[in-house]
Parts: sequence; structure tokens; C-alpha cells
Amino acid sequence: MTRIHLIGICGTAMGTLAALLESRGYDVRGSDQNVYPPMSDFLESQGIVTLRGYAAEHITPDIDLVVVGNAISRGNTELEEVLNRKIRYCSLPEAVRDHYLWGARSVVIAGTHGKTTTTSLAGWLLTHGGADPSVFIGGIAENFESSYRVGGGREFVIEGDEYDSAFFDKTAKFLKYLPDIAVVNNIEFDHADIYADLDAIRLAFARFVNLVPRRGLLLLGADDAEAMKLRERAPCPVETFGLSPGADWQGHDVKVSGTSTSFSVRRRGEPIGSFELPLLGTYNVRNALAAIAVGAAVGLSTHTLAEGLRAFKGVRRRMQLRGTVNDIAVYDDFAHHPTAIQETLAGVRSAFQGRRVWGVFEPRSATSCRRIFQSDFARALSGADIVVLPAVFRSSLPEDERLSVETLVSELRTAGVDARYVPQVDEIVRVLAQECRRGDVVVIMSNGGFDDIHQRLLTALEARGRR
Repeated sequence: MTRIHLIGICGTAMGTLAALLESRGYDVRGSDQNVYPPMSDFLESQGIVTLRGYAAEHITPDIDLVVVGNAISRGNTELEEVLNRKIRYCSLPEAVRDHYLWGARSVVIAGTHGKTTTTSLAGWLLTHGGADPSVFIGGIAENFESSYRVGGGREFVIEGDEYDSAFFDKTAKFLKYLPDIAVVNNIEFDHADIYADLDAIRLAFARFVNLVPRRGLLLLGADDAEAMKLRERAPCPVETFGLSPGADWQGHDVKVSGTSTSFSVRRRGEPIGSFELPLLGTYNVRNALAAIAVGAAVGLSTHTLAEGLRAFKGVRRRMQLRGTVNDIAVYDDFAHHPTAIQETLAGVRSAFQGRRVWGVFEPRSATSCRRIFQSDFARALSGADIVVLPAVFRSSLPEDERLSVETLVSELRTAGVDARYVPQVDEIVRVLAQECRRGDVVVIMSNGGFDDIHQRLLTALEARGRR
């Protein structure tokens, strides 16, 4: 049996790739420095062996292929062992392409924001509609209870990440995914650790669009000026989606009721029907419109698409309700870019009018740790009534490049927001447990585990309620 070893692949992607490769009959295991829920739970449930930390001894003589992720570089003990012994290796996107995509109709979902939700939506709609797709998601979709699905149909729906591929390949992952249908929701500056500026990101997306065959399809977010600029670069038919007048797939009459959003859709100006989505925010309407357009391109009916949307269960860590104690709701959200934070908080406001909103944000990603978004974070977080910020997560950046949490708090207070700098998670939990009152909504935003703050807060709130 072919044995494949994975190194330097972040938890969600490692679990997904491992499960996909195991479905092909390979013996797969991997090493990772930090695996946290929900992916650690998912790996365990799948019976996938995860070796903690990196060691040369993990590279055993029976390994046939090593898939190298972008989380490691030269100097990693396992990587050095692989290179010294000249074991065959490749990047994650190359592994997906070579084992799955050459024979598939690739539906690649790209953009700075909304990729995971849109991929989950599109994958679910095709599954619900009987297309039997395979799916690769950068998160756990509740409809699949997984970050992947292996189907027998022609379509393979995959999240197209613009982040780099591996230490030996600094180009975007999505350039390996052979798009037949490509979706670009939006384009903003992000990943400041690998992209010098917005022009560098524009170039990556232009190269991505250039890969779509002439008989393929490019779907562009009509509400995003940068995404729309790709229209002139497209070698294939283009359709647009969004809330803007003139969008080929235009959403309108958006209404929020409880934790669901309803909207109507016009296709090239002609009404096609009404839809209901159990998610919040206009940004999720845009995500749904992209998925609807994908479903229509595959041949699904409006009725089937509407039925599928109503049955969508969401994605873990995308405005996921972790629990409610004494009418205090605690949500977990992956938002870490200013635009995502702003849209998340706007969605919460629309759904919970009149309720006090806490925004707890951990600057953790390679970009959010940098000062480049200092003022943008202040504007984004001003959508909350009370903002709590911990210390920047383990950043080794020079002080003049590192996000200043103290300055951010000062800017928010100047804007009239009750903002606090609370460096440690234990203290954040204590503050929230003491000061939250009935009806409050707590939105905890981070692209990492955040020391399990969500469960710790719920436990503290329950303990307060017993006193």
C-alpha cells in the first residue's frame, strides 16, 4: 500500500487532504505542531494518525510520498530528512490536482472573503440536487459533518486559496486547481507576509482567471470593483452576481428574520424566485448568489436550489452559536480581516436589533498582526458596543510594524466605543462573565483556537448563574 506522509499542513487542510487520499486507498499520516478543535476532533473521528510536533524519526523508510504544506520552511527537521534522503515530495495543491482534478470538472471558489462558506454552499447545493460532487473545504460544513466529500459525479468543488503553496513554490494554491468554473467573490489586500501590495494580489487573481478554458465560466462579484476588473482579462464567458443593479444574478429585497435571511433573485433582469438562507448578513446573500449561479451552470432548477439553501446548516466557526447561558449568546467566528469583521458585526446588528453586542477580536493572522490595518480595524470594530482586545498573538514583528492594540483601543474610544485592552484570555473570560447581562450577544473573532475561550466563557457564565 502506498504510504503518504503530510507535514506543515494546517489542521483543517491536513484533515481534509488526509481523508481524501485515504478514500483512494492510500495509507496517510501527518505531523503538525498545533492541532485544535474542531479539526483535532475531526481527525480523531476519522481515525487519522496525527504525530505531535516534528521529528526526523517520523520520516520512516516505508514512506512513498511526502506532501509539504506552506506552514514549514527549510530547517524543519522532517523536511530536512526528506530532502537529504531524496524522498518524492509535492505541495498540497499539487497532490489534490494530481489525484483528483485532472479528470474532474473543477469548480474553484476564490476571493479574499467568503471562500469557505461559498464552497460549502455550492458543494451542498450540488449534493442536494443529485450531482454527487466531490468537495474540498477549508472548514467543516455541517451538512457534511466534514471538510470534504467524495462523490461519484463529474464536479469537484474546491476552495481556491490565494495563499502560497510550499517553501519551494510561492505561487497561489488556486493556480494548481484547473478551474472549469471559477468564482471570484472579492479582492482585497491580505496575506501581507507573502504579498507585497494589492498589485501583487491582483496579479495572482489575473493569472487564476487566465486558466479558465474558453468553454468554461467565470463568476465575478458585481459588488466588488476589484473583482469586476477581471472581466476584461477573462478568456471565457463571464456572469456577475451581487446586489448591484445590472448584476446577472441580482439579489434584492433582502430581509432578516431571526437567524435567517430571505431575498429574491433576478437573472439578467428577469425574476426567478425567492430564497431563504439560515445565515445572517448581506455578505452571505452574495455567497449564496455565487452558489446559486454555480448550481444553475451545472443544470439545477430554481426549485431545487431554493430547497437546498433552506436546508443549509452552516459552517463551523462561521458565526457558529457555541451556546446560550441566561440569554447571553456566545458566537464563534473566523473573521480576521477588517472587511470580514465589519460585515460580521453588521450581520449581527441586523439580526439582534436592540441587543448589546460585544466584539472580542484576537489579532492572530500574519496580516492582522501588522500595523497596516490599524485604522481599518478601528472602523470595523466600531460596529460593536463593547470591544475587548487581547495582546497580539505571539508576533515576532518589530514594534514599528506590529499592530498596536493600545492605539486601536484609543481610536475606538475616540469613536465612542467602549474598548478595553485585556492581554490574557483568563482575564477576558473573567471580565465577560462579570459584565455580560441578559440579552447580550458576544461575538468572538479569531482564525485560531483562542485558548478555547468560547467554552471557558460559557462555563464561567454557567457558574455565575449558579451563584
